[in-house]
Amino acid sequence: MPLFNYNAIDQAGSESKGSIDTISLDVAIASLQRRGLVIKSIDPADATGSIFSKEFALFSGVSSKDVVVLSRQLSTLFEAQVSALRIFRLLASESENPTLGKALTQVADDLQAGSSISKALSKHPKIFSDFYVNMVKSGEESGKLDEIFVFLADHLDRTYEVNSKARNALIYPAFVIFTFVVVMALMLTVVIPKISTILTDSGQDIPLYTQVVIGLSQFLVSYGLFIVVAFIVGGFFLWRFLGTEAGKLSLDSAKINTPFVRNLYRKLYLSRIADNMNTMLSSGIPMVRALELTSGVVGNSIYKRILDEGTEAVKGGRTVSDALGNRKEIPGIMIQMIKVGEESGELGKILKTLSAFYRREVVNAVDTLVDLIEPAMIVLLGLGVGFLLASVLIPIYNISSNIS
Repeated sequence: MPLFNYNAIDQAGSESKGSIDTISLDVAIASLQRRGLVIKSIDPADATGSIFSKEFALFSGVSSKDVVVLSRQLSTLFEAQVSALRIFRLLASESENPTLGKALTQVADDLQAGSSISKALSKHPKIFSDFYVNMVKSGEESGKLDEIFVFLADHLDRTYEVNSKARNALIYPAFVIFTFVVVMALMLTVVIPKISTILTDSGQDIPLYTQVVIGLSQFLVSYGLFIVVAFIVGGFFLWRFLGTEAGKLSLDSAKINTPFVRNLYRKLYLSRIADNMNTMLSSGIPMVRALELTSGVVGNSIYKRILDEGTEAVKGGRTVSDALGNRKEIPGIMIQMIKVGEESGELGKILKTLSAFYRREVVNAVDTLVDLIEPAMIVLLGLGVGFLLASVLIPIYNISSNIS
């Protein structure tokens, strides 16, 4: 069980320090109060642990999966009518992620001091986005926090599933390409130089394709270190460039315009837009605010600009379908369905249908991409290795034939 260190004042007015071993922070506080102690401070024992543990905690982040699990736990506990303070104390003590546990403890402290949940969560923007905070604020205003956390948990579950599917689809081809490059580099810098010496000393005519391989091998041996340094320096500057607004815009534009992957990314962002707006509208958040928040979490500069411009147009009195229309990044079928939803007063349901549709499309696009990439990678790997081996083995075979 967790160990808590406390600092308290007893009934005689004397300061009392010690530790208590209980299942949670709430139980520890209740136990100390039953002893007649007035608690000044109480913290988990590992919070005052070694310097190594503190330094290690600095490097532990909070992943999307952690927030998904947390939201599901929050929805369950709020549905069970557990008090907000007790919920956050309990989840803080049970969290396996030290960064998340510390944030939840601070949220609980803020709640105990009289803060609202949304305000307490807003102090941790790296964990809880504006979208998350505004959803919670909407739940506080409507008195439906339990429903809001159910919406959030379901929404984050869907988002995590789609994002993971798209991300994992690229892991296999990236691994194959990396392995191919490493194998080819080792053969050209280690194996080919030794064999090329044999071929050159034989005095036989060397085929043109073999000369190309030998020349490439000699180039890599002579300038390989400079090439590696150039790649590292180039990668560093590329990383710095992608961190700028111009770099982000270039990368985001490439994602939605590059053949083979543009359909995947476009459907991913459209699914995200529809799902976010549906979740917020269902929670009672006004349309303008829903567009603003969706713009902040869509994850693509091009679509963010479209939503920002659409938000200004809606503020000026235009409908959403009119504000987002005539943009090639937004398909006509989506605009028409939004228009139908506006005219029928069922925009939330229409957006839910669009979200489910594009989510299925993302999954199908990922499966199709993987089905195309896998055989292409195998063929590329086979051709590369085959050409390399043929350029070496054929001259060796000719030399052995002449000797015999």
